[in-house]
Amino acid sequence: MEAFAGRYRLIDLIGTGGMGSVWRAWDLRRSAYVAAKVLGQHDAAALLRFVREQSLRIEHPHVVAPHGWAADDDKVVFAMELVRGGSAATLLGDHGPLPSSYVAVLLDQLLHGLSAVHAAGVVHRDVKPANLLLDATGTGRPHLRLSDFGVAGLVDEPRMTRNSTILGTPGYLAPEQLAGADPDSRQDLYAVGAVAVELLTGGRPGVSGGLPTVEGPLGEFIRRCTATDPSDRPESAKEAGRLLAETGVLPPDGTTPWAEAPDPPEVFDQLPPLPHTWTPTGPAIHPPTAPPQPTPAQSTPGQATSARATPAEPAPLQSGSPAAVPTPLSELNATLAPSDRLTSSSGSSTASGDRSSGSSDGLSGSSDGSARSADRATTSADRATGVADGSIRSSDGSAGLADGSTGSLVGASVVSGGASAVSGGGRGRRVLLFVVVGCFVGAAGLLGAAVWVLLRQ
Repeated sequence: MEAFAGRYRLIDLIGTGGMGSVWRAWDLRRSAYVAAKVLGQHDAAALLRFVREQSLRIEHPHVVAPHGWAADDDKVVFAMELVRGGSAATLLGDHGPLPSSYVAVLLDQLLHGLSAVHAAGVVHRDVKPANLLLDATGTGRPHLRLSDFGVAGLVDEPRMTRNSTILGTPGYLAPEQLAGADPDSRQDLYAVGAVAVELLTGGRPGVSGGLPTVEGPLGEFIRRCTATDPSDRPESAKEAGRLLAETGVLPPDGTTPWAEAPDPPEVFDQLPPLPHTWTPTGPAIHPPTAPPQPTPAQSTPGQATSARATPAEPAPLQSGSPAAVPTPLSELNATLAPSDRLTSSSGSSTASGDRSSGSSDGLSGSSDGSARSADRATTSADRATGVADGSIRSSDGSAGLADGSTGSLVGASVVSGGASAVSGGGRGRRVLLFVVVGCFVGAAGLLGAAVWVLLRQ
């Protein structure tokens, strides 16, 4: 919800009254929760009373006065301190008639608040249990706050309402107030006596203004405050407080004699829980949602957890396709067990997984020079084989010798094949030298055998 007039963010409705509704709100300027009273469309007199109420700036522990206001379109709102324990009317509904010591504490605090209000030249004119707010103190000593100055009037100031208008709540109005008299502070003292009767008996005063007779230590105090003639009432709220103290009912500060009763009065927190978007310290701050993170793949038992532990087999080269880029030896060694790692040889390597499996096909893993030398040796061996084949057809004896020469050729081929499976700089050159020497020796043997056969013929 947008802030009302850019300042008050209304949260939830906590009460309604004759002049508007009361909301729990967040004051953006004060950064605090407040009670916001919202006034709708009313006549000019009601708006003037509303402005009068918001103009009060009485600071007292037992008075709740407006501390800010704002207007937006056809609505006006003013804010005051948020009180959580409900009102004295709420307490009466929860508990019923209250102990005299508890009532004496409430009346004493009310009279202190009225003293501050009257000192400011203001008459409340609507003192009643519903306008006596309470902090949530449980079974401890109560804390009362006088509120709702919507019909308050200033002493010795022209009235803003028509003559036929009676301001206040029937049952709590002094007789002269019903007759349309000007504001007088003693009218509030009459209401104090009417409130005392209701708190002690649990019964609301009659609309006609008649009050029941109350006996007990507070009886005389109530009779003085509710006298029909204003001159018979206490002159001020301060004098009424002195009369209350003389009754002996008011307990000393810090004591709670009612707490020992089987069912002591208890003031609960009456406000509903905050919506989920609000916290006790203000609006809930939601951190920005982080983008979803990729979930690593879960490995199963017996399966490698590292991608490097299971290298993919290289695809076979097709005829005419470009040569594959050789894999760096360090990356291949990282994928193999220490016992299977390879050594480098002039930028090439052999990835044999099992050294005991014999020689590999072809001359992969040897240098280009080794491959060319092996090819020449194979060509020479083929030529020698042709000579040997001719010799074998000439003589049986020469066939045996040719078989021996063929065996030499096979041995040379095996040596050449073994050389193709070995990778390493100096080791490759030595193997190549052995192959070349073997080829020459084999060729010389074949040549000698051919000459010997020719000489015998």
